[in-house]
Amino acid sequence: MTSHSPSHSDEPVTLAILAERAGVHVSTVSRALTPGAAGVGSSTAERIRALAAELGYHRDPAAAALRTRRSRVFGVLVPRLTDFVLARIYEGLDAAAAQHGYNTFVANTTDDPALRRERLEELLARRVDGIVLGDARLDGDDLVKILARRNVPYVLVSRRLKGHLSVTTDDLLGGRLAADHLLELGHKRVAVVAGEPYASTGVERTTGFVRRYAEAGLPVQQDYILTSRFDTAGGHVAGAALLNLDPGPTAIFAVNDTAAIGVIGALREHGLRPGADVAVVGYNDIPVAADMPVPLTTIHAPMFEMGCAAMDLLLERLSERQVRSKRLRPHLVARASTLNE
Repeated sequence: MTSHSPSHSDEPVTLAILAERAGVHVSTVSRALTPGAAGVGSSTAERIRALAAELGYHRDPAAAALRTRRSRVFGVLVPRLTDFVLARIYEGLDAAAAQHGYNTFVANTTDDPALRRERLEELLARRVDGIVLGDARLDGDDLVKILARRNVPYVLVSRRLKGHLSVTTDDLLGGRLAADHLLELGHKRVAVVAGEPYASTGVERTTGFVRRYAEAGLPVQQDYILTSRFDTAGGHVAGAALLNLDPGPTAIFAVNDTAAIGVIGALREHGLRPGADVAVVGYNDIPVAADMPVPLTTIHAPMFEMGCAAMDLLLERLSERQVRSKRLRPHLVARASTLNE
């Protein structure tokens, strides 16, 4: 006996075949198989999905994009996905996208302006439905202008720009929390490893910290605020320079944990102990912070949640709903790098 099941032939299973087998219209099958779509009863939808699984139906993204003018793919730009913070944020983005039937495509830009433009054009050529920018720049960001001009929905994550939809931690508050902690411990001569001047994260965390010290009547001298790369090497170089000041700081706030780890390396080279000789505070609370030989005091940022919230905002923007930027609340996690006496 010859089987009439399309799953046993070389021909792909189409929506039309499913509709014929289920005894419904093609549009009903399409809605039943589209995540988040309405207009199909739950029992009918379940029956169609079971039939699709039985017959081995696979959605054709290209055909769906032609029908709906949507690719169901979002593009994501980050400076570098090897950075744990960015990787964790991306996990949140991707998880939230998947819950709504979308995929993500991520590209590294290394914070290079020319490469950022190139990567954006590559993503737009793939006809993505929207863009998440994790590398927004304060020094004049051409990418947001391009996206606005081409009417491409976008959201910023991690870094923010005034007037653009974003999800970040409250970095001003985070800086203040670091300052509050060091003030409570009696530190009057403090320094900051401030990150790159084009990133709102470093600028706002530094600003929050310095403002709090100024309010306490202890203004931080400009010589004690150094810009740096956001990596361990950058923190090491800046930390060594700060420790060579006379008098040296009794505490150093680094605007991210990897830079703080570099600062601790500079302390070791100077024969100093974190917490006992010089207090060190980082930002983000990456997993290694708690497992350092001297565990790192840091400002905890909800990284995965930041990614989820950014994707939710982008989906709302795609649906033309009213949206507002979000700042997630950080909190301080005190460890031995400030408390080891």
